[in-house]
Amino acid sequence: MTEREKMIAGMLYDPSDKELNASLIKARKLARAYNQIDEDEPQKREEILKELLCNSLNLPYLQAPIYFDYGCNTTFGKFCSTNFNFTCLDVCPVHIGDNVFIGPNVTLATPMHPLLPEERNVRQDENGRYYNLEYAKPITIEDNCWLASNVVVCGGVTIKEGCVIGAGSVVTRDIPPYSLAAGNPCRVIRKLTDEDRMDSSF
Repeated sequence: MTEREKMIAGMLYDPSDKELNASLIKARKLARAYNQIDEDEPQKREEILKELLCNSLNLPYLQAPIYFDYGCNTTFGKFCSTNFNFTCLDVCPVHIGDNVFIGPNVTLATPMHPLLPEERNVRQDENGRYYNLEYAKPITIEDNCWLASNVVVCGGVTIKEGCVIGAGSVVTRDIPPYSLAAGNPCRVIRKLTDEDRMDSSF
């Protein structure tokens, strides 16, 4: 298996692999270029996003600045938007559904490191090259979710449809559908119901 195949599969892999490093550098350059384009030049922004998010059928509205590890491992559904400082460490796949609102300073972090230091620490190969091993777990955010400001979603988490995640939450476990959840670690406060409706026309 290639290091990329190991990475996507959630296995231990070498992040300094040449192919992966080239992909990462490309994504970082594209994100930096996007961050330098003003909002009144949407076509230029769109062209960059098409290359950065090359495996996503839908392009979201991303308020700069944005930060991605690879970009190609992230897919968005329809009508998604992120506010300032969206960070997506998409080592493993990140799937974001339709109508997902993401507030400022939100981080989606798929990378993981071994718990034992002897597995986590830098090592040296037979050629004298220094490297370390890491792995990752995917993240899924289903349709119609809102992640408020400063939310962190950790690898391996699925946030089910229709959830609201309160500001400053650190999501370390799956959240069931139509839940209001908040805290560190993030916990379900209650279910969202018709009593939360503000407009009777819906």
